[in-house]
Amino acid sequence: MTTSLSHAAPIVQIGMSAPDFTLQATPDQKISLSELRGTPVVIAFYPADWSPVCGDELGLFNAALSSIHRLRAQLVGISVDSAWSHAAFASQRKLHFPLLADFEPKGEVARRYGVYRVAEGVAERALFVLDANGVVRWAYVSPITVNPGVDGILDALEQLNSSTKQDAQ
Repeated sequence: MTTSLSHAAPIVQIGMSAPDFTLQATPDQKISLSELRGTPVVIAFYPADWSPVCGDELGLFNAALSSIHRLRAQLVGISVDSAWSHAAFASQRKLHFPLLADFEPKGEVARRYGVYRVAEGVAERALFVLDANGVVRWAYVSPITVNPGVDGILDALEQLNSSTKQDAQ
């Protein structure tokens, strides 16, 4: 992956430790990436709640959640919307994974991952698969108007599980 001129920082690369963060999951609860260590984590950055492509993308991830969990992974979504917007959006779409608010300072986490669109003030549509130690093992930035689907995530998690099993033998 390369850095686009619209990004504030280089995109986090495969093999790098994922930058830690602590973000609002609900108006009164925070989640830190470091708390999720010990299992693989899928981070799905997306531009905004309530947009048609984002709704379809997150709905697809929600439908694949049992497969993601079967592969012993956790999924979190991140956008610059507020925890209140996330709560309403997740309720309306019946989402069963945390949506984290990269709200204030706006886009700080997306900037650290190199996926903040400065001109628009939103995150890219970007996916990161982290291993149990928080190392990026797969990453993909989709065109902002295109739903990337879930196949890449599932393939990356299956490869991660295969290599973990081989390492254990």
